[in-house]
Amino acid sequence: MTRRLRGLFAVLALGALAVPMLISAGGTSGVAVAASGEVEPFEGLGAWVDVFDYAPAFQADGALPAVTPASVRDMAALGVETLYLQAAQLDDRSKTKLVDRRLIGRFLRAAHNNDVRVVAWFLPKFDRPKADLARIQAMVDFEVGDERFDGFGLDIEWTGSVTDVAARNNALVELSIKARAAVGDAPLGAIVLEPVLLEVVNDQYWPSFPWRKIRDQFDAWLPMTYWSNRNSESGYRDGFVYADENIRRLRANLGRPDAAVHPIGGIADDVSPADVRGFVRAAQRNDAIGWSLYDYATTPTPLWTRLRP
Repeated sequence: MTRRLRGLFAVLALGALAVPMLISAGGTSGVAVAASGEVEPFEGLGAWVDVFDYAPAFQADGALPAVTPASVRDMAALGVETLYLQAAQLDDRSKTKLVDRRLIGRFLRAAHNNDVRVVAWFLPKFDRPKADLARIQAMVDFEVGDERFDGFGLDIEWTGSVTDVAARNNALVELSIKARAAVGDAPLGAIVLEPVLLEVVNDQYWPSFPWRKIRDQFDAWLPMTYWSNRNSESGYRDGFVYADENIRRLRANLGRPDAAVHPIGGIADDVSPADVRGFVRAAQRNDAIGWSLYDYATTPTPLWTRLRP
């Protein structure tokens, strides 16, 4: 996979629905396509950076961002193969479709100069589908020099704006289909809530999640296996146990035992080295294509040695 992606680009996806013609953010029609099967950008050790880590507009009281483009050299030295960068945010603090084009370009150049891939991701809220799609399109269209993002991710977790489950599911499926068509053959990952949360911990958080309706649109699946959010009494506050069960449940929900999975562990500043070792062991045991902790800024230095295979 070259650093500069070829083909149609536009948005992230989720859907097993077949639709003959779709309308992209630019207003042109296109044929719906299935996932490309390309998973290289999601392989290996990853590092997560969100807008609160790097974007000046999102810092409280004018504080300096914790992560800068210079940080990418340190990521590479730690063994990071992919930077997961939140490039867009539907928020009043983000005045344009991308958070900060100049700064994002510096991250992209720094990453590629250090042989680190970049997956751009975005959190849709589903109540303004055109706005969601426009931001995904902006990520797909972004280019600095001859550099483009190596892949894209859709962070599927927001429930606060569309509270009706059926309406939210429909919005998710529709956005995913349009996203896949726009992205074309670019690698696309689904950053999803963990099945244990949705099925065991709180089955009312997002009931009837449409796993199989969206499965054909994604190349890779990145479940948020945050065992630090569970209590000890549940038996799930354990890096191995939580990652292992979530990966198995995810593949069963998709009906694809060979689905490409990259679990995200965490939260990084509230986990132990033993838990991280267990988390990595669960990922390897289940043939995960990669793994990471959320997020880079809060990961203590000693944990990186546990994360490296």
